[in-house]
Amino acid sequence: MIDRIVSELGPWNWMVLGFVLLVMEIIAPGIFMLWIGIAALIVGAVSLLVWDAAFWTWQVQVLVFLALSLVSALVGKKLIGGRDEPTDQPLLNRRGAQMIGRMATLAEPIRDGCGRIRLGDTLWRVSGPDLPAGTQVRVTGAADTDLELTVERV
Repeated sequence: MIDRIVSELGPWNWMVLGFVLLVMEIIAPGIFMLWIGIAALIVGAVSLLVWDAAFWTWQVQVLVFLALSLVSALVGKKLIGGRDEPTDQPLLNRRGAQMIGRMATLAEPIRDGCGRIRLGDTLWRVSGPDLPAGTQVRVTGAADTDLELTVERV
C-alpha cells in the first residue's frame, strides 16, 4: 500500500508533506515542525532529481527523511540556541531563592528537621536543626518549595 501511494504520487508527496508541516508551523509555532518540513522538502527535491534510480525506493526515502529530520532538528537547535539567556532578574520565577538572606521568626517549631516560618503573608516550609517556635533564623538556601535555615543569635 505504501509502495503504491509513493509511486502514484511521485516526489510530490514529500513536497506536499513539507508544505503542510510548514503551514502547521505557522499555525502552531514551536519551531519543531519547521525542521521536519524542511527535511521533507529536501527529500522531495532529491526525489525530483533521482526518481527513476533503482536505489531510490520508498524505504530509502523514508530513511533519508528520518535522518534529515534528525539532522535538521539538531542543526536548528544549535542555530536557535537554548533558553539559557542571561536575564536582569534571574530569580523572577524562583520565589524561594528570593528569600535567601532574609531574617524570620519560626512560626512553628522545627521537629525532625521540618518546621514553618512566616515571611510576608506566606507560611514557608523549612528544613534545619530542631528549634523551638519564636527563634530568629536566617534563610540560607532554597530547594524546590522548602527553605533551608541557619540559627542567628539575637
